[in-house]
Amino acid sequence: MRRVGTGEWRGWREATEEALYGPSGFYRGPEGPAGHFRTSVHASPLFAAAVAGLLCRVDEALGRPAELAFVDMAAGRGELVTGVLAALPAEVASRARGYAVERADRPAALDHRIEWLTQPPKGITGLLFANEWLDNVPVEVAEVDATGVPRLVLVRDDDGAERLGEPVAGAEERWLRRWWPLASEEVPFPGAPSEEGPSDDVPSEEMPEEMPFEGARAEIGLPRDTAWAGAVASLDRGLAVAVDYAHFASARPPFGTLTGFREGRETTPVPDGSCDITAHVALDACALPGGRVVTQRAALRALGVSGARPALSLAATDPTAYVRALAGAGEAAELTAAGGLGDFGWLLQPVGIPNPMVDGLLADDPPADGLLVDVPDHEEQ
Repeated sequence: MRRVGTGEWRGWREATEEALYGPSGFYRGPEGPAGHFRTSVHASPLFAAAVAGLLCRVDEALGRPAELAFVDMAAGRGELVTGVLAALPAEVASRARGYAVERADRPAALDHRIEWLTQPPKGITGLLFANEWLDNVPVEVAEVDATGVPRLVLVRDDDGAERLGEPVAGAEERWLRRWWPLASEEVPFPGAPSEEGPSDDVPSEEMPEEMPFEGARAEIGLPRDTAWAGAVASLDRGLAVAVDYAHFASARPPFGTLTGFREGRETTPVPDGSCDITAHVALDACALPGGRVVTQRAALRALGVSGARPALSLAATDPTAYVRALAGAGEAAELTAAGGLGDFGWLLQPVGIPNPMVDGLLADDPPADGLLVDVPDHEEQ
């Protein structure tokens, strides 16, 4: 779907909002996200089954409430919520209530028991799950100009051309300074410290710690932090989980991650409604006190998705079961693969309960691989 461009110069946040969610936006198309890219939900029913297992853990932590909510954020066409409810044990399913949160219209064939909303329901008890939602919450893009000043990037909606606008200011500037400083320790400058200490060109007390370099870019994740905090606030008790490609303060990409996708292929992001526009998420900035970010690989293994091949002996005793188990192992391997879906971050945010994913979470992964961010209970955000 493509709308007629106006040729107007706007910030990336406003342009992306219109391109994705406007009347002719990308996500209004009848094919939905599955028509353009493959998420974990579409890769294998093992993903929905694992999330159903997580919902059962949350149910136990909540003391088996009379009504157990499952909220599917950015639900697409309701694939995940449908799969999760179908995978629940009968006793849990009898108390479960499904919600799909999506801006597009409700699919005609969706189970009538699933409530279709544009915002998460308030005051619920259960599990809120946001798979690849935050990467599509539109954000501004900043770029350092020739004088070292970070400026907002403006984009033209008909062809994706860019130019620099006003300097980043206010809350957005404070977010950049806290979470994504547009600087590089690798850029030399007069008086830069070395192993022998600072040079004599500039007095040490006047030297900047780092120097911004022209062309450095960042996506200003403040709207995502706000959106995530709002989603978590909809829970009275339970667990909120955000799953996305992520990066962290120790290794932000120097030129950002903004890109487009169309029909399964990466493309230049043009905000005309013809493609998805996405950027990786600073999940460490989104995390609220008590939150933990782990890899999808670690989370799914803790939920029983291992990717281990079935024993060859099964092929002799039950060939059909062996082939079925082998296919499942292949799907599990895709969901947990390094360099692919397994590298996604899972932000686990408990609300009023202990984290139900703690036990055995990192049993199969060393901390450097499995645990990405652990937010202390009293850390100031």
